[in-house]
Amino acid sequence: MQKASDLSGGETMPAQAPLPPVPHSFFEYLRSFGPGIVIVLTWLGAGDVVDMGVAGANYGYSLMWVLVVAVLMRFLFVSLIARYQLCNQHGESVLDGLARLHRGYAPILFVAAIVMGHVYESYMTVGAGEVCRNLFRRGETWQWALLCNATALLLIFRPAYERLEAVFKILLGVLAVSFVGSALWVGCDVAGLAQGLYRLSLPEQRGSFDPLLVAVAMVGAVGGSLMNLAYPYFLEAKGWRGPQYRRVQFYDLLLAVAAMILLNLAVWTLGAELLYPDKQIKALDDLPQLLSTVLGNSGRVLFYLGIFAAVYTSVLGHAAGLAYLGSHAWLRWQAGDQPIRADYRQHPLYRWLAIWCLVSPLIWTIPGMPDFVTLTLIANSAQVALLPLLAGGLWWITASARYIGAQHRNRWWENLIMGVLFALAIYGAVNSVRSLIQFWQGN
Repeated sequence: MQKASDLSGGETMPAQAPLPPVPHSFFEYLRSFGPGIVIVLTWLGAGDVVDMGVAGANYGYSLMWVLVVAVLMRFLFVSLIARYQLCNQHGESVLDGLARLHRGYAPILFVAAIVMGHVYESYMTVGAGEVCRNLFRRGETWQWALLCNATALLLIFRPAYERLEAVFKILLGVLAVSFVGSALWVGCDVAGLAQGLYRLSLPEQRGSFDPLLVAVAMVGAVGGSLMNLAYPYFLEAKGWRGPQYRRVQFYDLLLAVAAMILLNLAVWTLGAELLYPDKQIKALDDLPQLLSTVLGNSGRVLFYLGIFAAVYTSVLGHAAGLAYLGSHAWLRWQAGDQPIRADYRQHPLYRWLAIWCLVSPLIWTIPGMPDFVTLTLIANSAQVALLPLLAGGLWWITASARYIGAQHRNRWWENLIMGVLFALAIYGAVNSVRSLIQFWQGN
């Protein structure tokens, strides 16, 4: 792993394994791809499936362009993060760069990894259990959740990136067959889909949320997502260290983001074709059940397999990524301005954080447990503060020659994009705090 460097610069980690060869031919590039798939499928979860289905149900094809803009902006944003990881003049990681900007980043991100590790995985653990129960129509949610998380813990308890990447590639295939296959099976309005992608307009409000708010929320969440910071760790685990890997990293992430757009649009299409304009979905189970009435039980099974792949890649990716981030942040915090002398991947805290992320959320699957909405609201209110903090800090270190170096600092249009994301992050944070205040006042 590169890095965990002294804040004054210089390599401090133990000797690394030999770097993988830099690809040159088309097929070498294809064989090298991986970290982009891991991070993109980590981002893609059950919430995206519901959100895309709801957007299609509420607005048909008319807001599809917002999804594409949001995902492409995330691609550019995360690509700049990767540029810092691979090309900065200090030979340090992104977290070290943020700590160089202000030492408070390390303890904040350590606490965030613990808190959000529980909250993120609570959603996903319950989701994985419910999907398996609904798919096989036997057992209880807690039993399936226990099995899924135990298997996940076996996969990530000790860092083994090659194995993790192989699992993600298999599940990407399942996702493609499930979501794209279901959309093709149902059929779509090709002209409406094309118009939704290029006609930049906002429809009249349907459902609970104004379409402008939906559009801003889709884009504004890009800059402050904690999981953006997991991507450098997957690059590190792949062995990509240094500017010579910048090209393969760029194409790797581009291909993965294109796959993400395709998968999201497939689910959106299902919502638009099956639900718009008269029906709505409110739960994860609604769309598969509706598919069963249209396509039969085979359609239900096919779509549930895709939902499971989406949920389970998030379970794995969040646990591994946040364990990496948390253990590194702890070591950076404890070292202060001094070099880090340990490899965060081999530190016992990595394994404890992996256990925390995959075991603690199981409490929410126990029969009779209360809903964890309040916990989620409290934790998300804390994460709201991270939105401008992360977007602003990452903008600073990628724009300043003092941090990334004059050769690789942002160009004017990249600074423009980062500035827009920072402004939207502030806007989203203010509106989230306002919504939370209204929630507490109403209860």
